[in-house]
Formats: sequence, structure tokens, C-alpha cells
Amino acid sequence: MLSLTTFVAACAMNARPGSGTLSDRGDWPVYGGNAGGDRYSELGQIDTRNVGKLEQVWRIDFGPGGLQTTPLVIGGVLYATTPGQKTVAMSPETGAKLWEYDPGSRSTQPIRGLAYWREGAEAHLFTSYGSYLVALSPETGQPISTFGRDGRVDLRDELGRDPATMATFLTSPATVFKDLVIVGFRTSETAPAAPGSIRAYDARTGKLRWKFDVIPHPGEPGSESWPADAWKTAGGANNWAGMVVDERRGILFVPTGSAVNDFYGADRVGNNLYANSLIALDASTGRRLWHFQGVHHDLWDRDFPSPPVLLTVRRGGKSVDAVAQGSKQGMLFLFDRVTGKPLFPIEERPVPASDMPGEVTSPTQPFALTPAPFARQHLTADMLTNRTPEARAAAEKAFATFNNKGPFTPLTVGKQTVVFPGFDGGAEWGGPAIDRRRGVIYINSNDVVWTGGLAETKPAPAAGNGAALYQEQCSACHGPNREGAPPEFPPLTNLSPRLDTTQIAAIIAGGKGRMPGFPQIPPADRAAIASYLAGGRAEASSGEQREAESAAPAVQRARYRFTGYRKFLDAQGYPAVAPPWGTLNAIDLNTGRYLWKIPLGEYPELAAKGMRDTGSENYGGPIVTAGGLVIIGATIYDRKLRAFDSRTGKLLWQTELPFAGVATPVTYMAAGRQFIVIATSGSRNPKGPQGSAYVAFALPTGR
Repeated sequence: MLSLTTFVAACAMNARPGSGTLSDRGDWPVYGGNAGGDRYSELGQIDTRNVGKLEQVWRIDFGPGGLQTTPLVIGGVLYATTPGQKTVAMSPETGAKLWEYDPGSRSTQPIRGLAYWREGAEAHLFTSYGSYLVALSPETGQPISTFGRDGRVDLRDELGRDPATMATFLTSPATVFKDLVIVGFRTSETAPAAPGSIRAYDARTGKLRWKFDVIPHPGEPGSESWPADAWKTAGGANNWAGMVVDERRGILFVPTGSAVNDFYGADRVGNNLYANSLIALDASTGRRLWHFQGVHHDLWDRDFPSPPVLLTVRRGGKSVDAVAQGSKQGMLFLFDRVTGKPLFPIEERPVPASDMPGEVTSPTQPFALTPAPFARQHLTADMLTNRTPEARAAAEKAFATFNNKGPFTPLTVGKQTVVFPGFDGGAEWGGPAIDRRRGVIYINSNDVVWTGGLAETKPAPAAGNGAALYQEQCSACHGPNREGAPPEFPPLTNLSPRLDTTQIAAIIAGGKGRMPGFPQIPPADRAAIASYLAGGRAEASSGEQREAESAAPAVQRARYRFTGYRKFLDAQGYPAVAPPWGTLNAIDLNTGRYLWKIPLGEYPELAAKGMRDTGSENYGGPIVTAGGLVIIGATIYDRKLRAFDSRTGKLLWQTELPFAGVATPVTYMAAGRQFIVIATSGSRNPKGPQGSAYVAFALPTGR
């Protein structure tokens, strides 16, 4: 009988992760299904005729917390992570645990996927925790000591800044190309933030092989779009959503986010290349090949929120290899992946100017003309809710006060500015899927309104003043009175006795869920904020104050600060605009024509009263199969996993999950059966069941 180690090693030798298609074994060897990220499976055992017979075959629970992971399935082993940043190997047939790697991390940042590299008999499974990229043995789950230092690379290093002040979290997995493992990272949304460099490490040793500075240095192309010394202090413009690679051509496609600060950019006058861009790099060297900037001088946090996807479309009777990129603003951009030439028209249109002192907005922004946006763009009075007369009246009253001049209206002081679609998209991190046989893209979208504003920054608080430091560092997300904006930004009014000051300070430093960590806040100040939130003293001792003052980084404070993320809701907590509040879209990218568009998700209590098919906010994306199915979870409140006919959008099957499936599912073959597995968790809906679990479905053995 083979030992577990021998069995896993033998299976790994037969797998082909990183290849352009799923392996013959029916694995799911790469985060997006394959190197091009199209989330398409050639499997067809489950199809439009029998999908209604699917049944749950196993469920493995991992306790409370957020879980957004898309597992890997390679050679008879399923690799996944837990809410506490452990990495586990499981049987894909039964869910039985084979091994577990526990780094002892206190961070609860999401880990949305893993990466796998193999050459000959040598294989590494790349995971992360905190600020570290880690190489594990796929056989045993033990760190590979020859990679980096004791099996890990600290992503805070080699950025040209003080590592102690850098927040770097690998929420999306590394991208593997030949013997390189390539990473971006998540960082802070306010200064000081890490500069968003793209880095390639030797997959065997962890040695840095190349680095692309997304914030250009003097003399580099794009440096003219920043103030002269911005490269020394500017941050963000980072890749947090993940990347894809054209393995045959060796082209890496990198989407980036906004520069900090997100909503007031007087200290970064210019278009700020290569923030908010899709960048094509030579995957072997990091050399820039071409780029497209989706938002100039971003003031709305309009990151490119998901990996692009590679596909082939027809143009003039010929096949063209393309790359498609979704956006938070609900536009879809399509390019020739070699030249960067747009395959549908993109128009620079005039947009409103800012009235904020020192701010210099771009006079135009790019608009994709085809396909039409997959989310609504401009809030008008006729789009307000009609759910009840009272909700309508309240929405009209609020609407009359908004700063609302259409897409790309800059935030201002004294009014709430409409951001539509909201700060969470449009498209989000789950990404789209492609039917590679037909050139059709399937993309889910949020379609609700958020608002935001600016306020003048008060004088710097004394070091250790917890109440004042909270207002400066935390109130933008959690509100000036700690009321939050649930479920995205929880209230902080009743943390004690659930959390003590040490636990709160650890969350501030390491982050939790969608909250990035803030290691740049000096330890004494973190302790003061934690004490304030726990209901204790708000002032630090004189010794702590001296420590905070000496440790504080020399950062120029912005003159204006963001006043907080506010979702436009009615008094009962439902979106104050008419449905749909979330959609699933099928677009033929040969023509730019919509094949179908349907609401995605429901609020169970509204559906029970007859208000069905409203759509809801959704996170995580779809997969497509050769069996003619689009399979997606994503919806927060109804906790459903659904299968649609990929050609018509007809709902063929649905089931209620134990928790919301806010992750992209996978499908694979094991023991002759096709399985569908999705990660579920309750963290996005605090009023719903709490917990996390991986859940697997398959056809009955007799079919």
C-alpha cells in the first residue's frame, strides 16, 4: 500500500498545473482554472439535462470567519485555506483532511487562492499569511527551507521603503510562469502605503529576479504623470486582484488599483501612471510592452478589481487573441493582447472638474462604447425605489441633497457625492468566465449606489490620543460615531468583552476581511485606539507618547480626508434605488452584443412578500463548463448556489448553502465523478448564519 506522501507525490507528478487548459485528469490546477484565467472547464458529466439531480456529497467546516478561497485540485488532492490563514490538503472525493499547515498567524486577511509550480520531481505549493509568500511541500505541507528564509519571502522587503511601515498582504494568489512566481499585494488605502511594485521571484530559491515599478522612477516612462519626487513617498497603484499570463507569448497582464489617498489627490497632480491600468509586461523580464489606463488621476477608488481574462474572438473573419478587463465602473474593455489595440471603441469624454483647493482633475476619462456598461451609470429621480411610498419619499428627499453630475463626479465638502455603481462595483474581485468555444463572457455585477464626501483634516492628534486617532485613521470606514456601514464595514460600538485591547490592536496591525492592516500606525497609537474602542482610557502614557512620536513616519497629512463609505439605503436597509441590485450578464465579445442579462440573488424576506428577482450584492464569480452550464454562488443574503443554461440564462438548478458562497467555485473529476466545490462563509451578512465551510456537490452515483 502506498503511503500518503508517496501517493500525493505520484499524483503531483502526473498533474499539469499552469498549462493553458485543464489537465486530462479533470483538475483545477490554477486559480482561474488555467493560466489565462478563463474559468472554463471541458468537463461535461454534469450538463443541462441532469444538473437538477445534483446533491451535496460532503461538507467540511472551519468555524467562524471569512472564507473566499477558490481551491486548487491537482493530481487527486484539493488544496485550500481556512479563515485563520491555515493551508490544508484534502481528499477531493470526501473532504478528508490529508495535512494542515498552521503558520500561527493572527491575521484574518482573505486568501483567495493558491499557486502551484512544478518542474520534474520538484514541486512547490505557494500560499501566504500576513506579509509573507510561503513555499510548502505539496506532499507534507511543510515549508521548503531552501525558498527565501526558512520557506518564506517577506513582501515588505525590497520596496525601497522602511519595511516596518509597509502593509503588504497577498490576498490574491501568485502567478506562475516557467520558474518564476510573480506577485502583487494589497496595501493601505491611506498614506503611508507601499508602492505597488510587481515582483518576480525565483520559484526555487525565492530570490528576486525582476521588479516593475508601477510608480515610475525619474526618467522612466510615465514619471512625467507624477510630481517630481512622488516615487519616494507615493503609495498604492498596486495589483491586489491577481494576474494572468499568455504562456505561449510570455506576456503577463497586470491590473492595478488607485494611488493613495483614494479620494483627494492634491499631492499627486497628474494622471498617475500606472495606477488604474491594465499593464502588459514581458513575463520573463518585467519590461513594459503596453498599457491602458482606465481612470486618470483616480478620485473614486476605481481599481481594476479582478484579474483580466484571455480569450479568442472573431474580427473580419479572422481569429484575434484578446484580453478582456472588467471594471468597478461597470465598463468592459477588450484589447488585442499583443498590441494593446482596443477591439471595441473607447472614447475620452469630458467629465466634471473638482472644486477642492489644490485638486487638479483630469478633464476627460475613457468610456467604453461597446459593449454597453453592465451596470447603471447615472442616478436619476426615476430610478429611485418604489418598494414602499415611505421609502420612495425618503429616497427623493436624500436624492435632492446629493452632488450628482454623472460618472466621475469628484467628491466635495459639505455634500454627499453619488458614486454609481458603488465603491464595490460593478465588477468585483471574483472575475468573469469565458465560454472559450463561443467567445462569450459571463460577468456578475453589483448595481447599487454609494455616496462619499470630504472634510478638512483637523490638526494632528497628540500621540496616544485614542479618540482623536480613531477619527483620523478609522472613521472613514467605521463612521465618526463607530456606527459602521454594515455588512461591509461593521460597527465598533460593542467590541468589549468579545475582544480585548490586545486583540483589537492585532486586528488594526494585521487587518481583517476587507480591512487592510495598518502596521504603519505606531504601536502606542494602535494601543490607544484599541483602548478607546474597548471602552478604556483614550490617552497613552507619556512613555507611550514618546514612543509613538519617535516611531511615527514622516508623512505629509492630506488637507482633506474622506468622511466615510455610505451606501444609499432606505430605512429598512434595502437599496434606495429600484432593482436590479445585482445582475449576471452574458456578452458575445465577437460582436459586443448582450445575449442575456438577469437579476442575480434575492432578499429572502422580500421574496416571501412577493418581491422576487431583485438581485443583490454579490462577491465571487462564475465558472463555465462544456456541459452548457454557468455555475455561480456569490449572493450574500439568499446563500444560493445556482446553475444556469449558458446559452439562454435559464435557471436550471439551485440549492441553499450553509453560508453565503462569496467565492468562485471549482469543478473537477475524482473517482470517475464530476464535483463542484465552493467556499462559503457568513462574514458578509452578520444577520445570517455564522461559520465557514467548503461544500461539494455531485450527481448521485447511479445518475
